[in-house]
Amino acid sequence: MGTGVADGSRGARRWLLWLGLCFWAAGAAAARGADNGEVLPDSIPSAPGTLPHFIEEPEDAYIIKSNPIALRCKARPAMQIFFKCNGEWVHQNEHVSEESLDESSGLKVREVFINVTRQQVEDFHGPEDYWCQCVAWSHLGTSKSRKASVRIAYLRKNFEQDPQGREVPIEGMIVLHCRPPEGVPAAEVEWLKNEEPIDSEQDENIDTRADHNLIIRQARLSDSGNYTCMAANIVAKRRSLSATVVVYVDGSWEVWSEWSVCSPECEHLRIRECTAPPPRNGGKFCEGLSQESENCTDGLCILDKKPLHEIKPQSIENASDIALYSGLGAAVVAVAVLVIGVTLYRRSHSDYGVDVIDSSALTGNSLLLNPAMQPDLTVSRTYSGPICLQDPLDKELMTESSLFNPLSDIKVKVQSSFMVSLGVSERAEYHGKNHSGTFPHGNNRGFSTIHPRNKTPYIQNLSSLPTRTELRTTGVFGHLGGRLVMPNTGVSLLIPHGAIPEENSWEIYMSINQGEPSLQSDGSEVLLSPEVTCGPPDMLVTTPFALTIPHCADVSSEHWNIHLKKRTQQGKWEEVMSVEDESTSCYCLLDPFACHVLLDSFGTYALTGEPITDCAVKQLKVAVFGCMSCNSLDYNLRVYCVDNTPCAFQEVVSDERHQGGQLLEEPKLLHFKGNTFSLQISVLDIPPFLWRIKPFTACQEVPFSRVWSSNRQPLHCAFSLERYTPTTTQLSCKICIRQLKGHEQILQVQTSILESERETITFFAQEDSTYPAQTGPKAFKIPYSIRQRICATFDTPNAKGKDWQMLAQKNSINRNLSYFATQSSPSAVILNLWEARHQQDGDLDSLACALEEIGRTHTKLSNITESQIDDADFNYSRQNGL
Repeated sequence: MGTGVADGSRGARRWLLWLGLCFWAAGAAAARGADNGEVLPDSIPSAPGTLPHFIEEPEDAYIIKSNPIALRCKARPAMQIFFKCNGEWVHQNEHVSEESLDESSGLKVREVFINVTRQQVEDFHGPEDYWCQCVAWSHLGTSKSRKASVRIAYLRKNFEQDPQGREVPIEGMIVLHCRPPEGVPAAEVEWLKNEEPIDSEQDENIDTRADHNLIIRQARLSDSGNYTCMAANIVAKRRSLSATVVVYVDGSWEVWSEWSVCSPECEHLRIRECTAPPPRNGGKFCEGLSQESENCTDGLCILDKKPLHEIKPQSIENASDIALYSGLGAAVVAVAVLVIGVTLYRRSHSDYGVDVIDSSALTGNSLLLNPAMQPDLTVSRTYSGPICLQDPLDKELMTESSLFNPLSDIKVKVQSSFMVSLGVSERAEYHGKNHSGTFPHGNNRGFSTIHPRNKTPYIQNLSSLPTRTELRTTGVFGHLGGRLVMPNTGVSLLIPHGAIPEENSWEIYMSINQGEPSLQSDGSEVLLSPEVTCGPPDMLVTTPFALTIPHCADVSSEHWNIHLKKRTQQGKWEEVMSVEDESTSCYCLLDPFACHVLLDSFGTYALTGEPITDCAVKQLKVAVFGCMSCNSLDYNLRVYCVDNTPCAFQEVVSDERHQGGQLLEEPKLLHFKGNTFSLQISVLDIPPFLWRIKPFTACQEVPFSRVWSSNRQPLHCAFSLERYTPTTTQLSCKICIRQLKGHEQILQVQTSILESERETITFFAQEDSTYPAQTGPKAFKIPYSIRQRICATFDTPNAKGKDWQMLAQKNSINRNLSYFATQSSPSAVILNLWEARHQQDGDLDSLACALEEIGRTHTKLSNITESQIDDADFNYSRQNGL
């Protein structure tokens, strides 16, 4: 009670003191007016019952160097005005006050000034900027003005990001990044080209509004030059390093000229020049021939430099007779040699041939069932017909299955396993076409495998996999968004929250083309991913969705130029963007095994790659399957080399399931270089006296082009093994897959052909196959409330750079930031990309660490319990009427 009275007494005394000061100031002003000969009224009228009204309030100000700034305010009616800074009254002696009379209203007007120095601002250490406000008095009471902040202005010398020089093709997009030096107030940016200011308002092709970056939508030759970023505020101006932009034109061929007159050598020529347009500014010269020649007599022979139509008929008849008799003679000789060769071969070789000898012969097990028969390692033959038709069993094999299904018109080298074990690379060559037959389909016998001991199962059983017709999934999505996953393919679609307008819902589908690819590669370009379709195509979204597509490239910008392509309604494929290019229409983020694409339109998309060097690498998955053949003594091995994408291996599994095949070893990864060297597949270490392999099939070679551009059916080689006796139930061998002058992998086969002894090897994780479609908050790893707070924090620009650009950097998003700058909420799009990349692990700890490093939040997302997330989602759903 006593304390309250004391406080009240002090307050009254303070009020009386201020009133005394006011009357003293009024008396002093009157005295000064009398001294100056001015006559002021005895009492300046003020409107009874009127609070002071500020005509002028203090404005925010910046102290430049050491110059103090003046704050002023003006109010009426006002008996007195004083400044209050940082909650403390400014001393009366620091005020400069002026008093006047408003002629229109007859009310007293008072204006007050104070100065604020640099030292005062530097000495202040508070939670906010240095601030001041005015307090004005009238007979009725007081009024307060707005708070004006006072800051020390500065502009650092170094740019946070200087623009970098670029070489771009004509009509390509140019994006020059510029992050000005830190400063108060924030610096304004101006771009110079060749020291002349750029006016984006006069050139619609240029945009300088996207977060200080310079964007030229379609490059022209006139856009080549030196570009400089200028940053300025009230303190100083700064210049960035100049960036040289070169817009080049690749040369193109004119159309071919007319053919020249036929020459005495019966040839005519035509030419074309590289002038439509010619290469400019370092562009590539035209590809292809500039001159072409061909026979101008429709391929007829010439004689004595004259065309054949000028030669006498008698000469022609004589020449024809000679050719006829020569051909008949050669045919007779060839048939005789063939008969003699087959007879000698059958007399000098056993029923099984040299190919029965395995690398185990080198360890002492060199005796065969027929000890008198020795391999002839000096024989070299060329086979021009169907391979290995030397006994009825071979013929049965060739009618059941082609050794290289579906490889047609290819060159296959076959070598004995003994020659391979000795390191001999050349044995015999076979030139021919594949046979149309395949191994019997629908074989449901119980052929088993033995699972390697002490290995953790990491994949799903073969029998639970869908067939090809099931590589399509759908889901109904609304305003809350969700995630659509194609099980066991690596393909997924993320629909962000709010992408679909409220009260709308769409049935969204996604499919993978497993037939003949509609994208035909041009030149050295290869298909690196499946063709993925998402729709419906007429659906519109308000924010980009994220499409995840697996790829098989060993990612390196030094060796690959990777493109995103889209199929048009006419069935043609157009390039959307290069992964390394700048674009504001879409965004590509390339991870080691998948590409995450931010898009705003549905359609069919695929990734293609153009190797820049011979060191470009495709990742292949190699696997071996086995099954019994119709002959109870034979066992078939099929070795697959397919692109390392889950959907490509899914197709292999589907084929093998229909053929009754079993996976015999965990699939392995093979790095296949673009060095034009072929792939060699060989079977080694077959147990002698138990198994034999068909002659001349122990080693098979696949040309480079068939492996590198294998975009059709799965590429595989088939091997047929035969037991000597039906009592043999175990098979063990090695399969070596290697690229000549490249990498190799060994598959260890150890299996039983008895169903009772079989253990299954599985091969797909079940994580993504349980819920193909998830909708609403449960589809996202980041709770909606946390997501909203992150966006509200980082979407706001910050002078210290702690904004969405720093959020992108901490999440390894370091290029094409102009795409995010064009979005209404850059942070939300960055978080959508994070969701797409972390759909398997959902590593919230890494995101929380990134936020803590930035220093804008100390909330650890991983500490949020599941119940808290459920409550937040439930509350959110109730608020939205769900």
